[in-house]
Amino acid sequence: MTKILNIETSTRVCSVALSVDGIVKAIKETHIKNAHAESVTLFSQEVIKSAGFSFTDLDAIAVSKGPGSYTGLRIGVSTAKGFCYSLEKPLIAIGTLKAMAFGMIKKMGETADNYLFCPMIDARRMEVYTAVYNHKLVEIQEIRAEIIDEHSFDELLEKQKVVFAGDGAEKCKPILGQNKNALFLNEFYPSSSFLCELAEEKFKKGSFEDVAYFEPFYLKDFVAGIPKVKGLKF
Repeated sequence: MTKILNIETSTRVCSVALSVDGIVKAIKETHIKNAHAESVTLFSQEVIKSAGFSFTDLDAIAVSKGPGSYTGLRIGVSTAKGFCYSLEKPLIAIGTLKAMAFGMIKKMGETADNYLFCPMIDARRMEVYTAVYNHKLVEIQEIRAEIIDEHSFDELLEKQKVVFAGDGAEKCKPILGQNKNALFLNEFYPSSSFLCELAEEKFKKGSFEDVAYFEPFYLKDFVAGIPKVKGLKF
């Protein structure tokens, strides 16, 4: 009986789930902005207790590795690594976009083999972090940061129906939604529940990260904004 704590903090969503053999037994999440630091540890305690276990019962910690919010990823990965160090448990990393695609495929159910799946994470303005997967979760287009315009995904949309989802897809809908082969899943966000089966597969294969050296997959370098202080000039 494999017990894994799954942590998702790559976007504004803070989500934690406890899975047993890949099945969600307890989950806690919030969409409140900037709540990750104060919520992720508390949520971890609550889902473990709710499922009837203790931290020492865990077999591994799984974390969404990105791409996504720089701050959110730092908080989630730091928390996961802290648990791994203190509990002497292995660390499992799951790509955020791949986990989202997995959730999209599950949502489409038996019709999933008729579509390609394009999860999108908002990267400000008209840029998104995205990739394209088929119904078997095989990567069709690699992960990238892309500025969306009226010609984005033209080649794919000409041949096949593509499902878009995520906060990046919400802002791109007015542009991409004009194509009859573009479908959108509304109010679809990353969730720790999407990590559970993927983390279980990695656990069985012994596919673990080096806790000391593992870093989130940011995709783009972090650029700090210039502080706006009255009277201060640069």
